[in-house]
Amino acid sequence: MGGFESTESAGGVEQIVCGFHAVEAWLAREPAAVVEVVVDRRRGDGRGARLRREVARAGVAVRLAERAELDELARAVKHQGVVARVRRAASGDPGQTGQAGLNRLLDALDGPPLLLILDRVQDPHNLGACLRTADGAGADAVVVPKGGACPVTPAVTRVAAGAAGRLPVFRVSNLARTMEGLQQRGIWITGGDAAAGRTLYEVDLGAAAAIVVGAEDRGLRRLTRQHCDQLARIPLAGSVSSLNVSVAAGVFLFEALRQRRR
Repeated sequence: MGGFESTESAGGVEQIVCGFHAVEAWLAREPAAVVEVVVDRRRGDGRGARLRREVARAGVAVRLAERAELDELARAVKHQGVVARVRRAASGDPGQTGQAGLNRLLDALDGPPLLLILDRVQDPHNLGACLRTADGAGADAVVVPKGGACPVTPAVTRVAAGAAGRLPVFRVSNLARTMEGLQQRGIWITGGDAAAGRTLYEVDLGAAAAIVVGAEDRGLRRLTRQHCDQLARIPLAGSVSSLNVSVAAGVFLFEALRQRRR
């Protein structure tokens, strides 16, 4: 798994990124932000050697160190013998931001996109869990509004366990307008709503799709709900009336993944 720890500096926010997947994601997506990669000197296996070659190709400094130093850098996060120091602007979040970045990503995709839209999720642990779930389901990106939603903080990235370094997160100024733009691209938007007439197993999630789930306590806002192409609910068999937002997002996303693999 991977993770982050962050400190403020004059040059921006420096993060410690842990684990092969998280470090490789930064090298692939934003190598200029990687200050240094530290590798356990005992990692002489094929995976460690491949990573060192990737680091060299990216023009990033690599340093061999004792495991005790990596343990200290990682601060109890599992690191698999590899840690990177990453620096980003203090005002930004890990990953990408803005409508323009989302458009570029969609333009570059080869297949039908799968997006997760979070409508004002404010708890950092829930956001981190949503990122981890979305990455596990193969989502292409997560979209969140700039206002009234949790940004990608160090607490979020710790819960995301490396997913925040691999999965683009786009913060948009106007969520309704962004949804309209997705619809113009032929992306079908499904909102999770406990009062919906159909279950998620009765709707099509297998084509170009965006899944929208709402805030922890209020669900989807009225305007967000109105901009969905369809609404669907998760059928519950027990006594609870709703699920945690990250669990609900996972149920929808993995159903979309199942339909795509039929």
